[in-house]
Amino acid sequence: MKIQLRNISKSFSKNPVLKHAQFSLGPGEIHALMGENGAGKSTLMKILTGVYVQDEGKVLIDGKETRFKNSKEAERAGIAFIHQELNIFPNLTVAENLFLGHEEKISYTGILKTKQMEQETEKYLTNLGLKVKATKLAGSLSVGQQQMIEIAKALRLNAQVIIMDEPTAALTDREIKILFTLIRNLKQKGVSFVYISHRMEEIFDLCDNITIFRDGEYIATKPVRDTSFDEVVFMMVGRSIGDRFPIRAGEPKEEVFLEVKQLTRNGVFEDVSFQVNKGQILGVAGLMGAGRTEIMKAIFGYEPAHSGEIWIEGKQVSIHKASDAIDHGLGFITEDRKSEGLILDFSIQENMVLPILKQFRSFLVISEQKEKSFVDKMMEKLNIKATDEAQQVKSLSGGNQQKVVIAKWLGLQPNCLILDEPTRGVDVGAKKEIYSLIQELADQGVAIIVVSSDLPELLGISDRIMVVSEGKVTGFVDKQDATQETIMNLATGGK
Repeated sequence: MKIQLRNISKSFSKNPVLKHAQFSLGPGEIHALMGENGAGKSTLMKILTGVYVQDEGKVLIDGKETRFKNSKEAERAGIAFIHQELNIFPNLTVAENLFLGHEEKISYTGILKTKQMEQETEKYLTNLGLKVKATKLAGSLSVGQQQMIEIAKALRLNAQVIIMDEPTAALTDREIKILFTLIRNLKQKGVSFVYISHRMEEIFDLCDNITIFRDGEYIATKPVRDTSFDEVVFMMVGRSIGDRFPIRAGEPKEEVFLEVKQLTRNGVFEDVSFQVNKGQILGVAGLMGAGRTEIMKAIFGYEPAHSGEIWIEGKQVSIHKASDAIDHGLGFITEDRKSEGLILDFSIQENMVLPILKQFRSFLVISEQKEKSFVDKMMEKLNIKATDEAQQVKSLSGGNQQKVVIAKWLGLQPNCLILDEPTRGVDVGAKKEIYSLIQELADQGVAIIVVSSDLPELLGISDRIMVVSEGKVTGFVDKQDATQETIMNLATGGK
């Protein structure tokens, strides 16, 4: 299948998102589509698959002008789109999610072949290296496991073109290797991929060609072998961003802010002990399902532990719910911004000020002027790209949504900030901004915990790294001794 998008323009509320954009994809090609958050990449693919209708331009498939009415039509034509924000129904089983809209039935009776679908589901997931029961509720799985289900959905449709929007953002290195092997095998069979990712290493490892967008405009298309990291970044952002990780100005302080002693949640994690000093950045590494997120949620009171102790500034504290953690100076940026970090139908301003409304209250009256002043300051500080503070967060790009979540917690001025996958789905320019903000907070004495599946990220920003394997802490590595090999060895149960 050959796809050409010519002279595509699209605006939302008079805000131009795409301006005369173009893109081409040939059979058996892995084509990277890159640009900053808000550059128009996902919008272009949604136009291709019938989610949006372009204002101008043509979509040609095998030379014939085509306009799909919806994504189902695109799927029937052989084009599958795995979206960055997962389309998982948490109250359905894994099998029900995988076959949703494509259920297998006994003739015309309407009776579902439930057992057969469950068996096929486990076969697809096993091929992806995921051992999950087909009867398990999808909502009980981690974000990474849910991502693998989305990928399995597309593979099951036998699509000729698969669009992947940040497919590895929540996957471990092992899962990424399995995915890449599948992609390469499918490429040999003539399947094409549009690969949208902000992870440069993946682009140069996997893709044949790369197309770059900036501010809704087409910049260039090049063979990956003929370009470089620095050139791609320059084309994406229009400037050089320097080193990927900012140089740390300060050093961790000697005073311990948070200490966790023998924290245990039965069947999830056991005997977890660690400490974080003021001004220290503690990275947390481990394979998917190792218990990293669950440990942080227990500390923050989302899912309290069954035993163990939490000490803050030398005093033992009781944290049974999130408000207790906030009262003790903790903040938590969760990995799933869509369901846990934001109210998508609310505006940028409403989301940012929701946790700190009392700061803007005077004699029971909320000062809109103070609210707007705070939001404007945060939007400028974090370089949030939006029409104004009244824009709904659901219409923002993934990276800008993440920045709104960060701004919300910064308003609380926490003494310890936990960030779970803080740069998932965030472009290279925004990543640098988030890294700089993390280091700025640490230099101000804030204790920082960063949970990440991106090992280069942890190695680049952490003062120390704690590794978790199967619910247990398997080791700590100081920055000067940390390598990917050392971390992966500990993450797989080594010493």
